[in-house]
Amino acid sequence: MEMSQYLEVFIEESKENLQACNESLLELEKNPQDLSIVNEIFRAAHTLKGMSATMGYEDLANLTHKMENVLDGIRNEKISVTPEILDVVFKAVDDLEEMVLSIAGGGDGKRDVTEVVTLLQLIESGESLPSSQEIVEKETAVSVMEESRSSINYEAYEQTVIEQSYEQGMKCFELSVSLRDDCLLKAARVYMVFEVLEKSGEVIKSEPTVDKLEEEQFDQSFTVTIITNENEHDLQQKVLKVSEVDRVEVSEVTPQHFQNGQASSGEEEQQKPVATDVVTPAKEEKRNENSNSSKESNKAASSSKTIRVNIERLDILMNLFEELVIDRGRLEQISRELDHPELNETVEKMTRISGDLQNIILNMRMVPVETVFNRFPRMVRQLARDLDKKINIEIIGAETELDRTVIDEIGDPLVHLIRNAIDHGIEKPEIRRGNGKPEEGTVVLKAYHSGNHVFIELEDDGAGINSKKVLEKAIQKGIVTKETASTLTDRQIYELILASGFSTAEQISDISGRGVGLDVVKATIESLGGSITIDSTEGKGSLFSIQLPLTLSIISVMLVEIEKEKYAIPLSSIIETAIIKKSDIMKAHNQQVIDFRGKVVPLVFLEDIFEVPKEMDEGDEFHSVVIVRKGEKMAGLVVDSFIGQQEIVLKSLGNYLTDVFAISGATILGDGQVALIVDCNALIK
Repeated sequence: MEMSQYLEVFIEESKENLQACNESLLELEKNPQDLSIVNEIFRAAHTLKGMSATMGYEDLANLTHKMENVLDGIRNEKISVTPEILDVVFKAVDDLEEMVLSIAGGGDGKRDVTEVVTLLQLIESGESLPSSQEIVEKETAVSVMEESRSSINYEAYEQTVIEQSYEQGMKCFELSVSLRDDCLLKAARVYMVFEVLEKSGEVIKSEPTVDKLEEEQFDQSFTVTIITNENEHDLQQKVLKVSEVDRVEVSEVTPQHFQNGQASSGEEEQQKPVATDVVTPAKEEKRNENSNSSKESNKAASSSKTIRVNIERLDILMNLFEELVIDRGRLEQISRELDHPELNETVEKMTRISGDLQNIILNMRMVPVETVFNRFPRMVRQLARDLDKKINIEIIGAETELDRTVIDEIGDPLVHLIRNAIDHGIEKPEIRRGNGKPEEGTVVLKAYHSGNHVFIELEDDGAGINSKKVLEKAIQKGIVTKETASTLTDRQIYELILASGFSTAEQISDISGRGVGLDVVKATIESLGGSITIDSTEGKGSLFSIQLPLTLSIISVMLVEIEKEKYAIPLSSIIETAIIKKSDIMKAHNQQVIDFRGKVVPLVFLEDIFEVPKEMDEGDEFHSVVIVRKGEKMAGLVVDSFIGQQEIVLKSLGNYLTDVFAISGATILGDGQVALIVDCNALIK
């Protein structure tokens, strides 16, 4: 049977089952006596095991089977639920997720799960689990015994090359190279490391592979194996001289490693015991119950009126519709020029129908934010245990929908903000108690719609942000001057933590540092056309608010004209349009401003910003102005004339024009002209 056609369905359903396991395990920790929750976890695990075995992923099926045995013991009340036991089950789920991700990435789904399998077997047999100290001591002992063993799996021919190099008096070293977190051009640094090493010997292997390193498909570390005559200290010092290399660890690989530690993949498969499921009459009865319940759920699923559609197909559909929108604009323009009644009527009807079609296509691409939010309760639980804190996460509005492209990008910034809030926002229980707060800190993650935007808010009831400390650090780092600092509002001070390289952390933490990497969060959100604001009360907590557009592909704009050029200003940024007299323009701080409803609004002349060639000045005494807003700041964009509102298709400028100031993209108008889309956020400082 050809399995590849079912692979996509297998991966999607496996992810759903593992997510169900994670959510139910968190519920079980709160209600350890509720056996119905255990049945839910068992059902999801059993489904995953069956699918894995059918698809031929035996490692996945075997680990799930071991986890099933523990769950079976819990629901038969032979095993009591404790946080330590759940830690092991969570670790098993983590390994299963990694295996599924490996398969999704084209791998074989294999993973070293010896440790978690041993722990699961200890739980199943009723033995006590080793303490964390015992595990550390055991790992230290193992590392001493196996110091000649390597972290990379070598193919047979590579093993032969290493053995021959030792016979010729040369040595083989593994160099684990870590780049700095703020390294921008990772591929360039990798190239420089390889260039240094190739002058010292012969590089025979890298992990990840060279292709993946060139495409920057790695975090901050990579490992290189080199055969050389030089000693490890010299190699280490040479690589450390490469800019933005943070750390280099060198270990020797000897031929004994292959004799003692590493069997070939064929031997591994022969030696690995195959787990078989021994069915007792009691188990058989339970299996029947499970199969009946799964039949009922299958029946319910078959009656469900939903289908899975590959996102690539929706992207193609969206692209085709975008072309239709461009042609619709062209038809509307021709219809206005010809002014033919029947043509006008037909075009109006087509506009209405295509508008309905547009809403349907956009809704098809909408995904609930719960697909991102679902992974956070598990993450918060683990971080709370690691940091010895008591933390409760509340999720509100998980059903709020966002465009799939936005959903794919927003996960990492939220992870960073949550880790930041837990590590440096929420205090330790004893500190909270001393401050008159409940021991358990609360993190609230909230999503809701407002107009054409989605807002995601992250609020914690922790220590808040010390504005004085932030300001001192910002002045010290040269982010603001002392003169500017005295004019900043509290919110502007809080937003300084979003500046590149800013941190107020006293010590480096592997969880996060207050401010470390928040510039990346800000950059990601702004690249999606969104914005982030921060409010905080010292001692009470902080609120991070993210504003995002509903969709990124078709937007409503106001078309304006400057000389002979057309520009599009997104309606989401516009407050209103106005005609002002030149005599009403005033000067303040060398900036031309106007009084707009009692507020001083600076003017931005787009013909100067975009260097539009001027024709003869006709001496018009009026200016057309578009009032735009970014957060609480406003500006008046001065243009020659307004053309009108229109829905346009947003097209990127491509790889060669990524740094054009104040332009976020372009669109093709009905008459075939190209109009540039103005980035109002960049114009408002």
